[in-house]
Amino acid sequence: VSGHAEAYPDTRFGVTGGISLNENKMAVMPVRRLLLNMSWPMMLSMLIQGLYNLVDSMFVAKLSGDSFVALSLVYPVQTLMIAVCVGVGVGFNALLSRRLGEGRREEADRVTANGYFLYLVCWLVFLVLGVSLARPFLTLFSDVPQVVTYGSQYLAIVTGASLGICMQFAGERTLQATGNTVGPMVIQGIGAVINLILDPLLIFGIGPFPKLEVAGAAIATVTGQLVGMVVGLVMVRRTSSVTLSFRAFRPVPAILADMLRVGIPAAMVQALATVMNLGMNLILPLFTSAGVFILGAYFKLQSFLFMPLYGITNALVPIISFNYGARYKARITGTIRFALSLAVGLMAVGTVVMMLLPGPLLGIFEADAAVLAEGIPALRTIALSFLCAGVSIVLCSALQALGSANASLVITLLRQVALLLPAALVLGAIRTGLVWASFPVAELLSCAVALLLCRSVLHRRLDGLES
Repeated sequence: VSGHAEAYPDTRFGVTGGISLNENKMAVMPVRRLLLNMSWPMMLSMLIQGLYNLVDSMFVAKLSGDSFVALSLVYPVQTLMIAVCVGVGVGFNALLSRRLGEGRREEADRVTANGYFLYLVCWLVFLVLGVSLARPFLTLFSDVPQVVTYGSQYLAIVTGASLGICMQFAGERTLQATGNTVGPMVIQGIGAVINLILDPLLIFGIGPFPKLEVAGAAIATVTGQLVGMVVGLVMVRRTSSVTLSFRAFRPVPAILADMLRVGIPAAMVQALATVMNLGMNLILPLFTSAGVFILGAYFKLQSFLFMPLYGITNALVPIISFNYGARYKARITGTIRFALSLAVGLMAVGTVVMMLLPGPLLGIFEADAAVLAEGIPALRTIALSFLCAGVSIVLCSALQALGSANASLVITLLRQVALLLPAALVLGAIRTGLVWASFPVAELLSCAVALLLCRSVLHRRLDGLES
């Protein structure tokens, strides 16, 4: 907000150049109620999203062990695609929320159009890279012909038809920035239901549908995403407070640069999960034959257990960005504190579930006795990292919303690469079972760094704002 302070002589009364307090709930609703109000639809929609990812893997695991391993090897690429979409969304969402908080409506409309354009560029990149490199990528990690065939089929489809997920993200982030959190829930919910319906029909060939096996799972996924894209476009055009128009559209380099300045570090933060997944897929076979299967199962379970937390952080970003634009210090700090308390509670529940039910959870993926023998203690060890992970994830989102994406990147780099991978190598060399202890070790140390960095950034960014 530097450079715009003169536009806010008294934002409490909606002075020209600022916001009217009656215009947006992000300016007036008590922050605890606001965060819950905005996060619960996102939490529900992300739980649905996590559920259909989980069910997708369950159906594929029933085909064969090779099919599940193929999806486990492809999963890092899917997380990379999502990382890029999330990163662009963070820059897009933060800039759009800030422009709305500053009362610059026409500029907000231009931000919206440029955000959609940026997502279109993302799709074109995914299309070219995915279709051309699917099989070479799979051969790097497996020499089993069936695994390579299944994986390359799935990867080519989900990248080639990724227009749906890119434009679905654009619609969700536009609605979130304008304070509409029910819209993203509807978009994701409809796509998830379609995917869940099509999965068994296309994988196993039920009724008039052909048996497409792993390719059927990919087609079901992209069909749900394309429908979500259409629903999102309709909702943005009809229900949002911004106007989406491409008539006489020209990309605005300054707007794109502002979005990418925040979005690229945020995308790198998310993409580190891909680096971590790939790194662990290379490290684990050094110590255990079942490691890749266990890790794949864990990430599918984590994608479900962590979804409520991601719902909170997705609501956190526009709230902090809006109030940073409106220069409300107390609302920013109050939102962060409450988000941290919610994160700790949610992660405590996730820890208990993983500790008590590791066997049944692995059984979802048709794990055999050998996998269960190693996987049960592995999941219990990983569960010890959940509380620290929840704190770090919330603080990373807060830093991104305040424009300190580089600090967020440092924290995630420590969590998922710089501490985790060396710890896995060292601990695995000491004793095979200790390789899984790398997760709690990395999370504990990076959480301490996150607390120190966030305290420093809050001090620098918020001093001088209205209390």
